[in-house]
Amino acid sequence: MLLGRKLGMTSIFSENGEYVPCTVIEAGPCAVVQVRTLEKDGYTAVQLGYGDIAERKVSQPLAGHFKKAGTAPKRHIKEFRMDNITVAPGETVTIENVLKVGDMVKVSGTSKGRGFQGVMKRHHFGGVGMTSHGQSDRERAPGSIGSSSYPSRVFKGMRMAGRMGGTRISIRNLEVLDIMPDQNLLVIKGSIPGAINSIVEIVKL
Repeated sequence: MLLGRKLGMTSIFSENGEYVPCTVIEAGPCAVVQVRTLEKDGYTAVQLGYGDIAERKVSQPLAGHFKKAGTAPKRHIKEFRMDNITVAPGETVTIENVLKVGDMVKVSGTSKGRGFQGVMKRHHFGGVGMTSHGQSDRERAPGSIGSSSYPSRVFKGMRMAGRMGGTRISIRNLEVLDIMPDQNLLVIKGSIPGAINSIVEIVKL
């Protein structure tokens, strides 16, 4: 498990000449802020911190939390549940400690917010059509949304216009193509959710 920052997309050529789109992530280094135990907390987990932040910008309770762990204040904190914990508070987790080339990972992030969108962009509707029959203003309309006398209401889950994006999305089975430990860079195959510089979570499968 690692926290990272999406830097953008690029492409590489494989050994057999195949064109492969990939995403570059600045993964870690992450500080171990806290370790949850079964005896004290009822479950086992590791709390990681990523991204330095000035101490004056951290609340006093959080400042004490970081001081107890023996780490500098971090901007982002995330807890990962796991069974076999081999790290202790104050330690640093880097890419080479967790991943190697060829591993499969799950990446989670927040997708780009698109605001209020219509049915064609949000749900890939084809439009009402019939443009040759006087339908001058119906090209991108949703059309009928329900019956009249029965059921006299609109069913729940009806695909309609509304807020799109800005939700948590996880993509599994992404292959690690390259690792650059000296720069904390991770290259994975394919695309991941989120805008450039957004925070993502990386979990080894």
